[in-house]
Amino acid sequence: MANFKFPDNFLWGGAIAANQAEGAYTEGGKGLTSVDLLPSGEKRRGFMKGDISSLTPLEGEFYPSHEAIDFYHRYKEDVALFAEMGFKALRVSISWARIYPTGEDVVPNEAGLQFYDDLFDELLKHNIQPVVTLAHFDVPVALIEKYGSWRSRKMVDLFKTYSETVLKRYKDKVKYWMTFNEINMLLHLPFLGAGLVFKEGENIKQIQYQAAHHQLVASAWAVKTCHELIADAKIGCMLAAGSFYPYTCDPEDVYQGMEKDRESYFFIDVQSRGEYPGYAKRFFRDHNLDIVMEPQDAELLKQNTVDYIGFSYYSSRTTSTDPEVQKNMTSGNVFGSIANPYLSKSDWGWTIDPKGMRITANQLHDRYQKPLFVVENGFGAYDELTSDGDINDDYRIDYLKRHLAELGEAIQDGVEILGYTSWGPIDIVSASSGEMSKRYGYIYVDRDNAGQGTLKRIKKKSFAWYQQVIQLGGANL
Repeated sequence: MANFKFPDNFLWGGAIAANQAEGAYTEGGKGLTSVDLLPSGEKRRGFMKGDISSLTPLEGEFYPSHEAIDFYHRYKEDVALFAEMGFKALRVSISWARIYPTGEDVVPNEAGLQFYDDLFDELLKHNIQPVVTLAHFDVPVALIEKYGSWRSRKMVDLFKTYSETVLKRYKDKVKYWMTFNEINMLLHLPFLGAGLVFKEGENIKQIQYQAAHHQLVASAWAVKTCHELIADAKIGCMLAAGSFYPYTCDPEDVYQGMEKDRESYFFIDVQSRGEYPGYAKRFFRDHNLDIVMEPQDAELLKQNTVDYIGFSYYSSRTTSTDPEVQKNMTSGNVFGSIANPYLSKSDWGWTIDPKGMRITANQLHDRYQKPLFVVENGFGAYDELTSDGDINDDYRIDYLKRHLAELGEAIQDGVEILGYTSWGPIDIVSASSGEMSKRYGYIYVDRDNAGQGTLKRIKKKSFAWYQQVIQLGGANL
């Protein structure tokens, strides 16, 4: 990366989500949302997959999202720290249940709308662009109870109302939008991704792909509304990315890797190209899936494609058709992966693959020819305070430095990258595990996995490092 600097208009920053940071889960008129039903501990994983027995919080369980890091009350302090680092952008999400507590209220909740007005004003005061996700693992519980969440077509109209409300309200403050966070999570963690709960004996694939169609149609409506209301705004889609590598050059392994990539690209193919790809139609036929589509859906999808592709990148994955090789799995994140013998792993078993950032960015660019936005990337690790109260997170600096260097290489390859918002610039609740000990931030938050602590914010060593990266436009990488 000698003599290379990132573009002057590059959006450096960080990313958080309402359900992992805000807390205040019933304050200001907010309704219960899907993540408010996810406890910490062993039950969480099953719940996220849709095996959930109760749509009310259970006695004796700890729910980390209920208070989270109290961003709802402390956002001014946190935004000031982001500004000190030099952020140009902060990715946040709007909680649907803060705007429409039941999801179908006749009038939106003014207290919720005002909170986001205040947050966006604070960001803009510090010259930080809000990058806003409309739905980030966030479904009003009332809609899960009444309609079964995204399995119902009714959700399209309700999401249309919600998205139109916030797009109108914040049209002068927000110029970068995304529809659904990591939309492909619907297939892997369906309750987390789409509020789906399954009953014994149901055809889960049928429900998932019908729900996926509803989300894709709702996304197209949001794109249409955004383009009509805000001429100078960009609205994108967002997927959990990371290429699948074949374990060997056996064509069966190579083909399986391609199929697994397509499972994620399916959503983005529709959102970026405006139609279902042939391989998806064959998948529906081969699995006897009857996806109900209304006559106007095809035209709506075709005419309302996204302006850019947002993606998260944490690691690559490796796949094999050999049953013996498949025994050597790494825990990874939500994607199962065979351990890659050429790569190391994090404390949580996530493969560390900086080169994969460049590979993934180039693959997305080659496939879609649209601007890309890296809206999540980071290193979850255990952090320890020294006796002096410092956090020397050199391991995080090393991870981020190597990934950013590869992102710079992708830009030099000709890939258009709008910006980079690292995940969890301040420690927040982990979506996958519900832990606070899985820390990503440049800013430490004094809170443990049981919800104990002062919530005091402490700068880590990586704070000054990222500050310098932004100041120098990446020239120090």
